[in-house]
Amino acid sequence: MTYGAANLNDDGAGPKSTLASTVYHQLRDDLLGGVLEAESKLRVEWVVSKYGAGASPVREALNRLASEGLLGRHDQRGFFIMPVSAAELEELTRTRCWLEERALRESIAHRTAEWEEQLVLALHRLGRASRLSPQDLSSLNPDWEKLHRVFHRVLISACRSQCLVGFCEQLSDHAYRYRQMASDSESAQRDDFGEHRRIAECALDGNADGAVEALINHYQLTAAMCMERIRQSEPLKSVAGKAARARR
Repeated sequence: MTYGAANLNDDGAGPKSTLASTVYHQLRDDLLGGVLEAESKLRVEWVVSKYGAGASPVREALNRLASEGLLGRHDQRGFFIMPVSAAELEELTRTRCWLEERALRESIAHRTAEWEEQLVLALHRLGRASRLSPQDLSSLNPDWEKLHRVFHRVLISACRSQCLVGFCEQLSDHAYRYRQMASDSESAQRDDFGEHRRIAECALDGNADGAVEALINHYQLTAAMCMERIRQSEPLKSVAGKAARARR
């Protein structure tokens, strides 16, 4: 599992960089949202056709995504979408808990009145949103997802390290791929808002140990649900793989 530096906003570069940034964000959203099939090859020509950009900005976008670990790269054979796996999920969850524990403890230690107000507001807005999409109860509501990201970002925003916050956000992006897999079952089996409220209440009270424990439990429960989905899908992948080999 490879992670590069935290994502940075594009500066005022030329048209080529603007196009590359547009392709990067569109392709990245599709990768994280599970729109593109894992392990599929991403040929430059196909990406050019799908996203309506030239080969040069497409290559720049693909290289950027590969540096973040969202794409794999074969020497001389192009790019492929990184598969989801139990091993990566375990490593991702473990690393995320390590980093966010430090970020959360620092954030609580250096909390301000403004930070407390932002956290209360973020929790309130999250509680008013529906987790699942009204149009498709098997997928996450994009509006809820934005508010969810804001809550977790605010939670660690007072830690005084933008680098640490950036790495945490990048790990959150990778975790989103897995959360998409368990979105329909999570809501029925857990009090999701209650988990977020517990984290916020401990943080606002200055109870760093309680907040960290609640946050880690929150992440580990999600990981357990995602792991179950991976195990359920493995027999199907095995059958599909045997059928594909039989057709060759």
